Amino acid sequence: MKTHRIKAHFTHRDLVQPTNPVEVILIGAGGTGSQVLTALARMNHTLNTLAHAGLRVTLWDDDTVSPANLGRQLFADCELGLHKAVALINRCNRFFGTDWKAVTQKFEAAPNGDKRAQNTAAVYITCVDTVASRFEIAGMLAALNTEKQYRNTPKYWMDFGNSRASGQLILSTIGTIKQPVTKKFETIATLPFVTEEFGALLRQSESGDNTPSCSLAEALEKQDLFINSTLAQMGGSLLWSLFHQGMTRHRGFFLNLADFRCVPIAV
Repeated sequence: MKTHRIKAHFTHRDLVQPTNPVEVILIGAGGTGSQVLTALARMNHTLNTLAHAGLRVTLWDDDTVSPANLGRQLFADCELGLHKAVALINRCNRFFGTDWKAVTQKFEAAPNGDKRAQNTAAVYITCVDTVASRFEIAGMLAALNTEKQYRNTPKYWMDFGNSRASGQLILSTIGTIKQPVTKKFETIATLPFVTEEFGALLRQSESGDNTPSCSLAEALEKQDLFINSTLAQMGGSLLWSLFHQGMTRHRGFFLNLADFRCVPIAV
């Protein structure tokens, strides 16, 4: 009798048993990105406690803190006018004792195509506001795909996106991740980019208003108070399973916070 095997993706060995901290690039320090950074810091502390080398995060964002960011995003009055990336990384480093870095400019490709430059990492996490930014980043990551293996060869891309009360997270592989031989699971080596699988839907949603908000009340008309933090916690849980369990049966989810529904996306 033929048995049904569960589909699963097994994490690249360099994330599970690294000899050095895993390089992570977080792009975007706004509503979702500020929450994701905290989740990464908690994850790093826990991994270190479990004798794992942990994470080394670089946060990219060229925006500064405005009054509309207070309350909905993780910023204080004393941080008004500071670069978001600098404010968040400084606070994170002081609280958790990390030495993570902030880059106060828009994420860009490595100079002269150098795949081992500062802006190359094993894991990329995007929390950007526009569809154009996603396609631009997707092009950069596709160009980084290489068969050559070194410590920080790009391996995974996690993309967060949301509207007022709904959102999604999609996990993708940058190239093919070698999978173990197993009779219990049907292993999936390649997870498609969000821009490849949902490109048409992304372009349809491109007509949204991306102008900056002048007040918290105006910002809440565009994004509800807890949508960003909910996405960040659920996305952090998926990333945690890659590190701690070494595998995942899901590569993301669609969330509707208005009626408390979440639909997982199987690998």
